[in-house]
Amino acid sequence: MGKGRLEAFSDAVIAIIMTIMVLELRPPEGTDWAALQPLIPVALTYALSFVYLGIYWNNHHHLLQAATRVNGPVLWANLNLLFWLSLFPFATGWMGDNHAATVPTIAYGLVLLLAAFAYYILTRTIIRAGGPDSRLAEALGSDLKGKASPVIYAVAIGLALVNPVISVVLYVLVAAIWLVPDRRIERLFSSG
Repeated sequence: MGKGRLEAFSDAVIAIIMTIMVLELRPPEGTDWAALQPLIPVALTYALSFVYLGIYWNNHHHLLQAATRVNGPVLWANLNLLFWLSLFPFATGWMGDNHAATVPTIAYGLVLLLAAFAYYILTRTIIRAGGPDSRLAEALGSDLKGKASPVIYAVAIGLALVNPVISVVLYVLVAAIWLVPDRRIERLFSSG
């Protein structure tokens, strides 16, 4: 299988996940501006999740552009990532509808954490398929962002037991860290 099919399939799944999330947004009952106020937590959670999905889509694109070989383990690792990403609408809705209550905030963090692990597994599987001396392995190097993110998620999950708002701030922090596309892989292509 060529990596083009894998990328097209993944793009479609992520687009469907984003569509499901937006379809979960409900218009307010009232007709004045005050009717929007109860929807603010839902809208903010939706925006955060949309940004996360955009980050995954962008970095997934770069990762597959750098891949030299797609094999069975890469296909399964990719499906693993898409599975965890498919839980975003559920976790987003639950946390947003419950104004960052403790258990929904923990569940949201678990989805983020497991998606991060899945992305790490996909990255390592693609590197293994291309060989340890591949340009992708060289470009990623020590992958500090990739290693720090799960640690921040784990801390945020624990802090949700104390104050879920702190957890949400940490989730936003990780998104901010990843908002800029992975320049290491972009440099891989610009260097020829």
